[in-house]
Amino acid sequence: MYNLGISLLVLIAVTALLMAVFGLPFWIASLVGMVAFTVCYILIMRHVLKKVGTLMEISQRDLQAARTEKAVKTLESGFKYSKWQFYVGPQINSQIGTIYYLKRDFSTAFDYLSKGFARHWIAMGMLGICYMKRNKSGKMIDTFEKATAANKKEAIIWNLYAYCLDHIGDREKAITIMKRGLKKTKGDERLQTNLEALEEGRKMKMRIYGDLWLQFHLEKPGTLVRQQTKAIQGRRKIARR
Repeated sequence: MYNLGISLLVLIAVTALLMAVFGLPFWIASLVGMVAFTVCYILIMRHVLKKVGTLMEISQRDLQAARTEKAVKTLESGFKYSKWQFYVGPQINSQIGTIYYLKRDFSTAFDYLSKGFARHWIAMGMLGICYMKRNKSGKMIDTFEKATAANKKEAIIWNLYAYCLDHIGDREKAITIMKRGLKKTKGDERLQTNLEALEEGRKMKMRIYGDLWLQFHLEKPGTLVRQQTKAIQGRRKIARR
């Protein structure tokens, strides 16, 4: 990475300069050099992340205006910064992957999501689902393990992990995961509700997460429409009474 390389050069240069010109002992010169390294690294990192952040904001505005392809191109232009700073490339891959996943272009989404960032829990959840749909349960589990390790307090990723395990027929492991999630999230209420559902042989209630759940496309739109229609009809019956 360019940032690390430049910062190391600054470290070496400052250390050598202080020793040669000012006659400072190596340990003192190297300590000052480390300070210079840290300052240089942070300044470059902030500059790069600011540039990437600007691209993310522009992309978000394009998405809100339904200019999906333009949003993707804007994000792709940020790959040039991946040589400057660690994790920039994976973060951009995650962001692009989620865009294609939301469009239901799962094949293209997978190509980006598989090179994504573990801390981007939405992207990791989508990647885990992609592996599930490809009948690669081992890869699915590995992905969710990374996602939960990097996002321990994000209750929905534990719920999603358990949901996918239950979906492939491993309810016992799903229950185990929910119990782990409860400890990490310090007793999240929605996790507790779904744990009880699994233990009692009932379906998990994922729509308590609203749009966060719907974006994973694990419920067919037709099912949601039918359920909403029934709810409306039920309210009409109550009103007539």
